[in-house]
Parts: sequence; C-alpha cells; structure tokens
Amino acid sequence: MEPKVMIILGSASDFKIAEKATAILEKLEIYYDLRVASAHRTHEKVKKIVTSAAKNGVQIFIGIAGLSAHLPGIIAGITHKPVIGVPVDVKVAGLDALFASVQMPLGAPVATVGVDRGENAAILAAQIIGIHDAGVREKLASFRRDFYSKIAEDEEKLFLQMNGKYYSKIEPGSLEEVTNEDSHGEKGINTHPGKMRDGIFPPQVAVISGSYSDIKVAKKTTMFLDKLNITYDSSVVSPVRSPDKFENFLKRNRDAQLFIAISGLSAHVTGAVVAYTEKPVIGVPCAIKMEGMDALLSMVNMPPGVPVATMGVDSGGNAAILAAEMLGIGDKVIKKDLLRFKGNINCKR
Repeated sequence: MEPKVMIILGSASDFKIAEKATAILEKLEIYYDLRVASAHRTHEKVKKIVTSAAKNGVQIFIGIAGLSAHLPGIIAGITHKPVIGVPVDVKVAGLDALFASVQMPLGAPVATVGVDRGENAAILAAQIIGIHDAGVREKLASFRRDFYSKIAEDEEKLFLQMNGKYYSKIEPGSLEEVTNEDSHGEKGINTHPGKMRDGIFPPQVAVISGSYSDIKVAKKTTMFLDKLNITYDSSVVSPVRSPDKFENFLKRNRDAQLFIAISGLSAHVTGAVVAYTEKPVIGVPCAIKMEGMDALLSMVNMPPGVPVATMGVDSGGNAAILAAEMLGIGDKVIKKDLLRFKGNINCKR
C-alpha cells in the first residue's frame, strides 16, 4: 500500500519523538513512511523525498526537528500538501525549534504542534485524512472514546485514595446532565457566509474568534478564504463569557470539514473547540499582550489526543492557506485555486 503520511526527521536522534507518531498511525491503521534528512546539511535529499512522495500518493508530511528547526518550513516551501511540524526539545526547552517551525511567512504554513508531541502530529494527520475518509474518522472517534475511558478509570482509582474527614462525594446518578437544544441560525450571533461555490452547504470551514479584539486577524482569514473560493461561517463568541452561544455555534457547524479558531491572551477558544470536535482545528494566536506569546504557548502546547494546528502570531492568511491544503487533498477545484493562489504570491515576491 502507498503511504499517506511521510515522516521526515532532521536527525536520527529525533527518532524517539517519531516513535510516538508511528505508534498512533499503527493503531489507526494508516500507512506511513519515515526518512532522515537535514534541511541544512542535505537540502537536495529533502527536496527529492518530498517531490517523490507527493507524486506517489503521500497526503501529509510530518517534519520533526530540534534547534533551528527549519525542516518543516523547507518541506512546506516544496509542496502544496499539508505540513505538520513537531519541534524537539534539544536546547532552551525547545522554544528555538517551536519558533522556527511556527513563525512561517505567508504562503508556506506549517501546522505546528507542541514540543515533542509526536503523538499529536499523528492524530492531526489522521484528522486531515479523515476529512475525506469516513473509515479514518470512525477510527478516530473510537480512539477518542478510549481517552475518555482512561480518564474515567483514573478517576475511579483516585476516589479510592480520598479519605478526608470532610470529603463528600456526589454520586454520579445525582449529577444532572445539562443539554442545550440544537440551534441552527441562532439570533444574536454574527455570521458571515463566504462566497458559495456550486451551492455547497454546510460551509466547508467554521471560523470562530474569541473576542472583537481578534477581528482584524479574523477578517484577514476570511478574506483569504474568499480568494480561495472556500465557503465558511464566521462568528465572534467567547467560550468563557458566552458558553451557550459558543456551543450553539459549534453545533450549527457540526458538519463543517474543519475549524479555524482565532484567539489572543490565554487562547481558550482553541481548547474549547478541540474538546468539542474530532475534526482538524487550526489555531491562530493574536498579539493582544506580550506580543502574542501567551496566546501562542497556550494554544500550541495541548495535551496528548487534542492537537491544534498552530500558526504564527496573527497569521490568518496562512490559516486559510493551510485550510485549502487540507481540503485540496480531496477537492480538485480547491487544489487548482490553491496552486494558482500560491503562484500569484510567488510572483509578487
């Protein structure tokens, strides 16, 4: 079988991180290949691997590197396929690799996950494949249920250790399950549907911003989605200040193929979206305070099982381009528009 995922290591010393990724791909039964090539020392080898792999059915590339981790960016500059970057902690807690991977120029997005998070890279790759493959989506759903079961088991073990005088457990049966009615087109939420292409509904992308202070980046994102002829629904709603409206927006867009979450400060928006959906979530940190460092770090460093494809600070344009790369795997129209758009960017440089 032809591999769908190509893992490229900047050094053989990064293999322990790659093993986290291959373990997940094995569990989800996704074919993959693995190579070692340095962006700086064997540039031509990287180019040959990427071009050959793209011609032979590879849909997603995972670049794993530490230090000045330019490998994922070099891969992104060669292909129009989605590229996932995994920064490795070699020095300074992996921050050098993180910044090198995430802060990419317009036109070459890298979906960066947390430092050493090889498992999240593989899960994100599976989510992208799952946009066009129902079988992979079902395996992901089962995988996610396993995470839930593990947490429930851990909770039961913790209960056995609780023996405080004032510890008073509420029995599960007495906890009321709160449900919100489905709300399609709820009043009071601003939506901005993109240009329709051949009557496509529901929107292909759901764009959600946590605050009106993020609106400038959101408008840049939707402007690029319009240029790429991708349909979208967009809203400004906070999961902290308006949790019901936030949940209703997600329910309304449950059939969207992917999400773009835009947020500054502590970036609760992305965490709330990935908790809700098993579909790919692209995160855009905004520079509200601390030059966006708070948003970037809280967005990218997600726990195992819930990856966010993190872009550079304020990089709404790259978020839209990455969305097109994800959708273009199975949509020839989007792929054509993406190649044309990238060609125009190169002409302007």
